[in-house]
Amino acid sequence: MEVITYISKSPSQNTQKERLKRPFFLKFLKERRFSGQQAFHAESYSFRSADAGRNRSRAPASRDRKKILRLSILATACVILYIAFSLLFSHIAKAYDGRVRTVDFGDTQIQESVSLDKDGFDVSLSDEAFYDSEGNIVSSSGEMGAVMSEYVYKEPVSFTEYTVKAGDSISVISRNAGLSNISTLIAVNGIANVRYLREGQKLKIPSMDGLIHRVAAGETVEGLSVRYHTAVEDILDVNDLDSYALTLGQELFIPGARMDSTSLQRAMGEQFAWPITASYRITSRFGARKDPITGADSYHTGIDLACPTGTAVRASMSGTIAKAGWSNVFGNYVIIQHIDGYQTLYGHLSKIKTKKGAFVNQGDLIGLVGNTGYSTGPHLHFTVYKNGKLVNPATLLK
Repeated sequence: MEVITYISKSPSQNTQKERLKRPFFLKFLKERRFSGQQAFHAESYSFRSADAGRNRSRAPASRDRKKILRLSILATACVILYIAFSLLFSHIAKAYDGRVRTVDFGDTQIQESVSLDKDGFDVSLSDEAFYDSEGNIVSSSGEMGAVMSEYVYKEPVSFTEYTVKAGDSISVISRNAGLSNISTLIAVNGIANVRYLREGQKLKIPSMDGLIHRVAAGETVEGLSVRYHTAVEDILDVNDLDSYALTLGQELFIPGARMDSTSLQRAMGEQFAWPITASYRITSRFGARKDPITGADSYHTGIDLACPTGTAVRASMSGTIAKAGWSNVFGNYVIIQHIDGYQTLYGHLSKIKTKKGAFVNQGDLIGLVGNTGYSTGPHLHFTVYKNGKLVNPATLLK
């Protein structure tokens, strides 16, 4: 008797072979079709079995959809976190970098400095006559300039007008006018910085050395005599006064009086003034320090003066506004171009009160204290550059 053996392949075995042959992207479809076939054959046995088959056919699809949804949510979250951390680290790196080295402000660098009119420098710096630390005119040979006689102070003062010419300087003009001290012309004409004398500028020239004083409340001739070390009779004679009575706001010429050395240095453009005249507190000095936000080692490029928002910020020295704008590090800021390659920067302002290209005298309002940019509280950040290199402001401020 011959025995014939039939080998029956289960659907699962067929599916396994087909799965090996079919591309991976079609396996999912095949699995779903096979699940449907299982459900179809199960119907011949019982209604309950059919329901079970249908449930089994739905389960893989449901699991796949949930898996895809979870992956999508995870991918979206990763993208959002990546963007957030990128922005955060970029901000920190940029701010930290600005504390370590000089920030490049483009056209405000020294080599691209705003024009200060070379003719102006030719006027103010070309000296055939010189002056000492007290403003006394000294010739190139070392001789003192003209000395006013006591008799001159007995005559009423008179004034003439002079037009500045190319090649002039404050000491040359003073000497040619018969004056012995440069502070006379500076004080009488209210010159904030002699470096910015210009050809064509009109000057008032007095007939003798001295200063103009505006009378304040309670002042007397006797008091002015003591203050300026000038005889009472000379003050009366030079101003052609008949009595000792003075009126508020009256202008008097004080013969022989001179500017104090600090005021003279400032007028000669040789001294920086503090940019804030109100009450302030130095919270960070120039040099190495811990970053106030990150705590990392850093280098502070200037000094920080803490004071209330809205406090007036003034030009530390006369000059031209080279830049007035916004920086991620300094917030609202102003840069002033000065003589001799100096620049000053005023950062974290709440408001800017000047504009690019404007000329400002020492002490002029340029902005208000704020808390803008990379800052932890209202304060002024003040930086000084000399030919593009950082300078400790404490060595210049008086």
